[in-house]
Amino acid sequence: MPEYKAPLRDIKFVTEEVLDFHGHYANLLGAEEATPDMVAAILEEGAKFAERVLSPLNRVGDQQGCQFKDGVVTTPDGFKEAYQQYVEGGWPSLSHPEEVGGQGLPDSLGMMVTEMIATSNWSWGMYPGLSHGAMNTIELHGTDEQKQTYLTKLVSGEWTGTMCLTEPHCGTDLGMLKTKAEPQADGSYAITGTKIFISAGEHDMADNIVHIVLARLPDAPAGTKGISLFIVPKHNVDDAGEMADRNHVSCGSIEHKMGIHGNATCVMNFDGAKGFLIGEPNRGLNCMFTFMNTARLGTALQGLAHAEWALQNSVAYAKDRLQMRALSGPKAPEKAADPIIVHPDVRRMLLTQKAFAEGGRALIHYCSKLVDITKKGSKEEKEEADELMSLLTPIAKAFLTETGFESANHGLQVFGGHGFIAEWGMEQNVRDCRIAMLYEGTTGIQALDLLGRKVLMTQGATLRRFTKIIHKFCKEHKGDKRLKSYITALDKLNGEWGDVTMKIGMKAMRNKDEVGAASVDYLMFSGYVVLAYFWARMAVTAQTKLDEGTDEVGFYTAKLQTATFYYERLLPRTRAHVEAMLSGADNLLAMDEDNFLFLNA
Repeated sequence: MPEYKAPLRDIKFVTEEVLDFHGHYANLLGAEEATPDMVAAILEEGAKFAERVLSPLNRVGDQQGCQFKDGVVTTPDGFKEAYQQYVEGGWPSLSHPEEVGGQGLPDSLGMMVTEMIATSNWSWGMYPGLSHGAMNTIELHGTDEQKQTYLTKLVSGEWTGTMCLTEPHCGTDLGMLKTKAEPQADGSYAITGTKIFISAGEHDMADNIVHIVLARLPDAPAGTKGISLFIVPKHNVDDAGEMADRNHVSCGSIEHKMGIHGNATCVMNFDGAKGFLIGEPNRGLNCMFTFMNTARLGTALQGLAHAEWALQNSVAYAKDRLQMRALSGPKAPEKAADPIIVHPDVRRMLLTQKAFAEGGRALIHYCSKLVDITKKGSKEEKEEADELMSLLTPIAKAFLTETGFESANHGLQVFGGHGFIAEWGMEQNVRDCRIAMLYEGTTGIQALDLLGRKVLMTQGATLRRFTKIIHKFCKEHKGDKRLKSYITALDKLNGEWGDVTMKIGMKAMRNKDEVGAASVDYLMFSGYVVLAYFWARMAVTAQTKLDEGTDEVGFYTAKLQTATFYYERLLPRTRAHVEAMLSGADNLLAMDEDNFLFLNA
């Protein structure tokens, strides 16, 4: 049956040995409490909670789903009790400021705990996950009064939060939203409209839910320039900061979905609900990007989570399942057949999962380290970290969810026919994973954001910030003959990244559709190069440890072997992406729309 064990050894390898989090915390303002012993203790306890409490509820959530009746949502058995344990353990407050009741520890430490929670039970993890985005938004853009009223309760976990963007007639195109905000005499606003696809919009795990809502003021300009942001609580709050009467916001229904059954995806109706403006009028989308960037990095984590979960269960099954003999001769002659892990094609799938899970872990925690710096670094450090995050966020979100879905599918395939059967958990992993490529901006939207806004609109400056890091790394290690295969390939691809960017930019000057035509292949190419950089870094660390005479020869040798697999088996996919992105827009746009289907004889 499916199980999850927190990969503490690999988390330690990435954060301590590759990314030097201990040195990072020692130099990070306000991170004095994040000592090696403290970090180890937190991870051990987080692992226990994920393995013992959340993992057993993963299948329960899928089988039972959320129940909806008369506007009330009931979560699956055990979900509410698990949330109470989560709150009692102080987990919601881990990475939030002490002045609002938090523990003041770094965001990156919180991300390590979140990885374990997410992998053990993604549906459950979405409930507190959405709250963190609401907390970050209020923390950065709310007034002191709003922080005291709402942020303290969110940080304690007593209340949860959501983000309410999408409406029935508009998906990604938020400029079309119609929800209205009418000013009231008491300084509040009456919010009226309908929002759809609201994760954790209604549930029974907390008494109050703080909705972060996009809406338009009466005199707002059209499009995205006329959107404001509001706090709209499920229950109004009195002057003492306690829950009062029920606000005019309700759940109209919940969706019947392909996956993530344990999380309620709601239609939310706002019928003159009392709300409070966050930030400046008509600047709501700017404020909401705080929430969206948090959510996008969290969704990138979902790709890693499903790859890791697939890997763990696939390896266990492949070691146990007997089928046929190895082509080179029996490997387990005492048994009726060999375990399927001896077969090259099964190895191909397992190594693909391993390369994407462990490479994705390095990317995610590198980004979380940047988040720390954007909050606590010097002015120059913050500027660099912000620029790197702006480039890497769409890559992480789209690339890791695409490869996470591929890894989940490989998991089902390793199990063969059993993978299609619910009790093994692999088909649930595929279903749960599929949404990650859709919400918080589809792969296509992330690709346009990367190529159009982050790269071409900055004339390549944002890209060069990262390619210079890769160039410096390659220059530093080019003399090591044992690493030559990695460094040479990475250096060449790093240069090509700039070259293809320039070629697409030149084409786009004549026809802007060239950006949309090239964008997804450009993003996937970028993702493979980024992971190549992190696999090269991990290879350097592993080789150094082996040179020093480590007792963990198997662990570090496996890192080098996985790096070799990535470079020789997965990185060549960049060739197809280059050919496709440079082929131009004509092969996509030449066909008349009436000629896509001919159904009548």
